[in-house]
Amino acid sequence: MAALGEQLFRRKPIVIQQKHHKGEELARNIGTFQLMMFGVGATVGTGIFFVLSESIPEAGPAVIISFIVAAICAGLSALCYAELASAIPVSGSTYSYTYHALGEIWAVIIAGCVLLEYGVAVSAVAVGWSGYFNELLENTLGFRLPDALSVSFIPGSDGAATGGIINLPAVVLVGLCCLLLIRGVAESATVNTIMVLIKLGVLALFIVLGFTAFNADHFEDFFAFGAAGISAAAATIFFSFIGLDAVATAGEEVRNPQKALPQAIIGALIIVSTVYILVAIAGLAAEPVEFFSTEEASQAGLAQILENITGNPVWGTILAAGAVVSIFSVTLVTLYGQTRILFSISRDGLVPRRFLKVNAKTMTPIYNTIVVSAIVAVIAGFVPSDYLWDTVSIGTLVAFSVVALAVIVLRRTKPDLERPFRVPLYPVVPILTIAACVYILSGLAAVTWVIFGTWIAIVLLYYWFYGRKHATLNDYTSPEQIAEPIHPEDET
Repeated sequence: MAALGEQLFRRKPIVIQQKHHKGEELARNIGTFQLMMFGVGATVGTGIFFVLSESIPEAGPAVIISFIVAAICAGLSALCYAELASAIPVSGSTYSYTYHALGEIWAVIIAGCVLLEYGVAVSAVAVGWSGYFNELLENTLGFRLPDALSVSFIPGSDGAATGGIINLPAVVLVGLCCLLLIRGVAESATVNTIMVLIKLGVLALFIVLGFTAFNADHFEDFFAFGAAGISAAAATIFFSFIGLDAVATAGEEVRNPQKALPQAIIGALIIVSTVYILVAIAGLAAEPVEFFSTEEASQAGLAQILENITGNPVWGTILAAGAVVSIFSVTLVTLYGQTRILFSISRDGLVPRRFLKVNAKTMTPIYNTIVVSAIVAVIAGFVPSDYLWDTVSIGTLVAFSVVALAVIVLRRTKPDLERPFRVPLYPVVPILTIAACVYILSGLAAVTWVIFGTWIAIVLLYYWFYGRKHATLNDYTSPEQIAEPIHPEDET
């Protein structure tokens, strides 16, 4: 094993492998449009259907500025992602880029960030889905699940008792996504595309009806909560742009990845940003800021707004039905991204190789998917959502910052690397990306930093006792060895 200092900062050679070890290879079944829908599916949904009730009380009408700030930051990051995804079209996203550009210890830290980001994001989305599912049950069948079966027993940030035991709908949703991902990535991509189209249709309905109730008075005192409120809301909102990262995790299962990845990332960002800003404006136009602090807004806010506008529960029911279907896609894609990042980490030996095994029939990592889903289901079932949103944002922001830094480092260390897409206005765009992420990070609460720091400390301890002893680079260091690894069991 290499000396500690050498090991911590060694970089994985960039090898675009055409073929991997038998039983550890994923199938290339995803096209550009399906991949773009992956990005839209992972992003549009949570922020629109749920996070307005979290962000508007923080920023007031200026939440529109918060959405724009988050979109600009995500857009700058998208350009950086596009360059790296076109130059290094492998699975693993931010984790893999960091391993190639900055070295092993930074890759381990980023692995911790993205695993936290994805795992908590899936859980948060599942909890949000549960509220719309209950709304749909009440509107169509006339009853709601009791609190004992739809709310966690852990009090929220206000400290009030919940009367709940477990958020059962959230657990069931994660289980259904697990089964679909095990069945196959092509099937998952097709189902996701259908759900995304339904979602966009439902949101278009909300925008049209929302603007019919436009009240300019709701935009008075636009900057009442000041710059601090804008940055705090932007930090809360930002987690929903995780979809851009989810696109990059699919590098190993995409046809023509060097072109498809940057096209899908940029296309998804444009669609997502447009929908977010329009829905935020329509929501504020229809309801005053105070509405978004109420209990009904936190449960299924957009559906309630439509009911208030029209006086007819049918429109709210349609939106709730669309939300139930479309938030499913967010959970599906985010869970997919989590499993593929873990797959890449396992390939590098930093977690056990069982997470790398691909089923010969379905061509999916079944063990990996089941373990990840079980952990996510436990979090979704027992942790309230208001503890989850900011934790996702901090992981996403750190990951986006590192991607921008990786662009700068690789431009210097690998100037001849083929880059089908290059970041415009280099190095201004990567530097602005880092600055924007730091600005939004400054709006996060102290408790979020404590949770994040604790998690990273656990990851580093794990690396010290397991990862550094089992890293693939301990045995294989040249590009040729990385391309054609021979595992111990192959030699027996």
